[in-house]
Amino acid sequence: MSTKTDQKDAVILAALPHVPFDGWSPKTLETAAENAGLGQGTATRLFPGGAKDAVAHFMDLADRLMLEDLAPLDLAAMKIRVRIATAVRTRLARWTPHREAVRRALALSPLPPFAGGALRGWYKTVDAIWRAAGDKSTDFNFYTKRGLLAAVYGSTVVFWLDDWSEDCAATWAFLDRRIAEVMQVPQLKAKLTERLKLLPDPLGLLERIARRAANSRS
Repeated sequence: MSTKTDQKDAVILAALPHVPFDGWSPKTLETAAENAGLGQGTATRLFPGGAKDAVAHFMDLADRLMLEDLAPLDLAAMKIRVRIATAVRTRLARWTPHREAVRRALALSPLPPFAGGALRGWYKTVDAIWRAAGDKSTDFNFYTKRGLLAAVYGSTVVFWLDDWSEDCAATWAFLDRRIAEVMQVPQLKAKLTERLKLLPDPLGLLERIARRAANSRS
């Protein structure tokens, strides 16, 4: 494998089937590195921060693969709400077979060692979705769009984690409803300030997602 990023990607992908059983543990990462043909001790070198570094890279990998999956699509021909829905659906659909690994990652997010990286990763995902949708705003709208989408994306992830409908059809319907609620442009302009006041703080959102993820396992 030519680059360190390639090696990290390989370890993360190889780790996913093991995470439901052993979590994002050193054992999981070492086994994954060996399965990827990288040899003993490689996981420690690639992820010196252990689970914290592995989960952060998983989020980054998911963003990059989302953009690759979106590249062949003609997003510009779609309405903005369809672009957003397509991007969110594309990002989540790839990981449907590994929802338990995603759940385990989210359960770690509010913990002090993980919270900062999780918030940065969450922001990067929302920003990547908006940029893929063609957003070029630099004013106040830049922040409001990302704040609103963070709430939509977070609630959709929680729904998706426990959705066993065929092809996650219930999740995509839920996503469409949430997007419709925040994409009512006239109402949004009039009520934007009030909406922002009602949005949860990012760490609180992560804590609720993690709590829901943990409760669904019990």
